[in-house]
Amino acid sequence: MKVAVRLRVNGQDTELLVPPYKTVLEILREDLGLTGTKHGCELGECSTCGILVDGKPFLSCLALPLDLEGHEITTIEGLAEGSRPHPLQVTFAELGAAQCGYCTPSMILTAKALLDTDPHPSRAAIQQALAGVLCRCTGYLKIFEAVELAASRHG
Repeated sequence: MKVAVRLRVNGQDTELLVPPYKTVLEILREDLGLTGTKHGCELGECSTCGILVDGKPFLSCLALPLDLEGHEITTIEGLAEGSRPHPLQVTFAELGAAQCGYCTPSMILTAKALLDTDPHPSRAAIQQALAGVLCRCTGYLKIFEAVELAASRHG
């Protein structure tokens, strides 16, 4: 059995016929080919599946697509403006804030949500905002610095 679902992903409306038990994470990766969103624990504990829903961090592994009809979904693929990367994508690359890169899409999207509400956050605010996104490689320092650099360039 499949259900019709209408989703707005990265500014584009799409209609899909999917099994009702399929998560948003699975739909993004398998049906829409947006593989920047990563499979992690699939229990809502690591946040590697993080996306933005209406501009706020959201765990795609815990949501069913029907729950997100009428909401704006943003994945890492939707962050750039055409071929121009988002300032956070630039600073993460410049400072080497990604090592294995598995957490990077969720880190960047979560940082974007923070900068959208607080354009010049303190280090403590950055640490608090990113606390739920687990990274096993970097030690977080370069990530915090990349967010601070993007904020400083914001104006």
